[in-house]
Amino acid sequence: MKFRKAPNVATAIDLLHSMANKKPSCGPLKVTKPLALYGAGDLGKMANEYFRKLGISINYVVDVHADTHRNNQFWQGVSIVFPEEISDYQRKHDLLAICIVTTPYASLTELLSRQGWKHIVPFYDISEAYRDRHPLGNGWFADSLTQADFENISVILTRWMDDISRAHYLQFIAWRLFREEWLFGDALISIKDRFFIPEIIECLTEQEFFADVGAYHGNVSLRFLKEAGNRLKYLWAIEPDPHSLKQLRAVFSKLDAETQQKIQIIPAAVGCTKSLQRFYTGLGYASQFSELGQDLVKVETIDQLGILPTFLKLHLEGAELDALMGAKETIHRCRPVIVVTTYHNQDGLWKIPKWLMENLDNYHFSMRLHSWCGTGSVIYCIPEERGGNR
Repeated sequence: MKFRKAPNVATAIDLLHSMANKKPSCGPLKVTKPLALYGAGDLGKMANEYFRKLGISINYVVDVHADTHRNNQFWQGVSIVFPEEISDYQRKHDLLAICIVTTPYASLTELLSRQGWKHIVPFYDISEAYRDRHPLGNGWFADSLTQADFENISVILTRWMDDISRAHYLQFIAWRLFREEWLFGDALISIKDRFFIPEIIECLTEQEFFADVGAYHGNVSLRFLKEAGNRLKYLWAIEPDPHSLKQLRAVFSKLDAETQQKIQIIPAAVGCTKSLQRFYTGLGYASQFSELGQDLVKVETIDQLGILPTFLKLHLEGAELDALMGAKETIHRCRPVIVVTTYHNQDGLWKIPKWLMENLDNYHFSMRLHSWCGTGSVIYCIPEERGGNR
């Protein structure tokens, strides 16, 4: 569905209520046909590892840059093919799992359908069908909206600081409910500036203390170092997965000695209370709390870590709301800029924005999508004293 421009508050609420009479008509999909992946990039690699863990065979991977990926050690032993190398029979009978979220899904599937593909599905719709065996949850489906859902979402629509946020919020909801791609002409998805939209860069001060919660391999920390430069005074990189911690230490060890002195790696899992919880390690950036996990980890709150951030980034595979609740004192004391992902579970539908809007006084809130298929959604919270009213 295409719209000329991002909606104001009244139009956004009208669009929300247009969803009331529609029923979700899609759901998780198990693999019952020969399986192929479309896209050999990062998500394709994760999908390959995912299906390997489940014991589901991948027949081949389709990529327009097949020649490049064939030389990648990761794909050794896997058939990587150009789209034109696929037979008509395969296009009609194989299940093609889309492993690309950096381009509009609707236009991509339209192109593939014209090429003769009959069974096209987002990879995450497949992963949702196997949640009893693997914790990856980015493909969750929202249930039909209740009256409480409508009331909470309506309030949130009034609190976003700009129409682009309202557009991206509705786009996120429409995908989660109906797998519909709502496009707003002046609310484009920006792939490359996740966590660092212009409004965030503009509000950086001369002294920044950055908490990278869910640091993974340090990608976001390195980006912050680049953006802040000498304005960075200290950085906490918080990560519970031992495999990711090993890589994180290796990445930071390559920095100059002066910068390394400003960095502390904290091997910790964070939540709303101090506890023990099961954690599924070894899943790369998808490692997370899960009853399927073999490891029992100590959980601390951000308040208990004793950090004093001016900038708080949270990317925790569905544990964001608990982490926020466990950071309430720190947030009130330090009034940091907060950037938080919201696409890993139904908390992102309205519980996370509601908590932020009810607990952060004199902040301004915006939302941006940084990828397609209902992923890459981030809420940005900027204190008024740091330019949050721009």
